[in-house]
Amino acid sequence: MKLLLVEDHKDIAGVIFDYFEIKGDILDYASNGVQGLELAKNGHYDAIILDVMLPKMDGLTVCRLLRESGKDTPVLMLTARDTKEDILSGFSHAADDYLIKPFDLEILDTRLQALIRRHTGAVANRVLNFGALTLDMNTRVLQREGSRYSLNPSQYTILKCLMNRAPEVVSKAEICDALWGDEEPDSKVLRSHIYQLRSLIDRPFEHAYLRTISKVGYRLVAEDEV
Repeated sequence: MKLLLVEDHKDIAGVIFDYFEIKGDILDYASNGVQGLELAKNGHYDAIILDVMLPKMDGLTVCRLLRESGKDTPVLMLTARDTKEDILSGFSHAADDYLIKPFDLEILDTRLQALIRRHTGAVANRVLNFGALTLDMNTRVLQREGSRYSLNPSQYTILKCLMNRAPEVVSKAEICDALWGDEEPDSKVLRSHIYQLRSLIDRPFEHAYLRTISKVGYRLVAEDEV
């Protein structure tokens, strides 16, 4: 698993880090809500462990803004508050699960794995749409104006990133992370994948959806956009 931990209590963060790193999982860390939101929006994670009481921006606000940005990464919230109202407030801000401190690390691990399994299943059953593009996430088949294209794994991963965020820009770093994680190859490899994808979905048509944003990344452009 690749996890983001947003927790300002260093002792709790250290215990969580030790447990998951021993298991071989990868963790990024933020000690305040503003930093956590930035990482959550721009990174690729299997799940997010988010404390409710955070400096600069509380966890409830982080979760709400994350959802408003279009990111559906599973979020498990941690809190010392155990009233029904507190728990309902977490879910009303689009959290996926809620764990009360102090907690058992094995239970935290089990709940995260369950969230990821549910999220993976939900994603697999979805169809993404942008303009005339329709991506079936079960079959990895893209349709455009009556034409059907079977995407290879790299093409599928890139297009899924772009369609999930369209029309926003997706950074090169985020795409590389989705494709290769920590095993990022030479930058020419990504350019090659983009070229192949552009040739497949855009070249036969008048409107080109896939646009390069110099030195930043890529995005999909709507037909009515100037």
